[in-house]
Formats: sequence, C-alpha cells, structure tokens
Amino acid sequence: MSNILVVDDDTSILVFIEQALTDTHQVFTSETVAGAEEISNNNSIDLLIADLVMPEKNGIDMIMEFRKIHPAIKILAISGGGGITGRFDYLPIAKLVGAEDTLKKPFTITELRSSINTILEISN
Repeated sequence: MSNILVVDDDTSILVFIEQALTDTHQVFTSETVAGAEEISNNNSIDLLIADLVMPEKNGIDMIMEFRKIHPAIKILAISGGGGITGRFDYLPIAKLVGAEDTLKKPFTITELRSSINTILEISN
C-alpha cells in the first residue's frame, strides 16, 4: 500500500480522489501547500498529486520545492487550467520541472488509477 498526498484547493477534488483510492492506498489530503509540507515532513509519502492552480502558491513552485526537499517522492500534476490571468496550460511545464505524469481535469477514476499505477511501477 502506497502513501499518497493529494493537494488541491477544491474540496470536491480531494474527496473524489480520496474515495477513489482509499481501498488500495493510504491517502492524505491538504487544501494548502503549507499543509502538504507538514504532512510530507511527518509521513513517508510515495506520491504527491498536486493541483497546479491554487491561490496561495502555484503548483509549479510546489513541485520544484518538493523535488529539492523530497527527491524520492513521485509527482502527478493535475490541472483544469485557469488562474488569475486566465486559461494557461501548466501541465507541460509541470513535466519539465519534475512531474512524472500529468492529468487534465476533469479525469476519470480509471485515468487516475492508471497514471498512479504507471508512476508507482516505474519507481519499483
């Protein structure tokens, strides 16, 4: 069973992912980057699922920080686009700065599980 940390400012996304994965993984959730940092410092996390458009700090910065502090954690970036300045596709940038894979919102449970399985199998 892998430990997965999900960071998204949208509570409905956190609930969706947690319900989709709790049968096969230990899932931690946070609506903030600060909360995610605390969870990752106090738990052994195998995979970070990171939303890229959040109000306090963008996900690109969060991915770069996690890569420095926790280089072994695998990263799945998720985004529906948008943000303060309008729609922008951050997903290709996320891969450039260290995400193993990306998913565009909305995604299905099947797509989510497939991506997670691929990422975690590569690391084993």
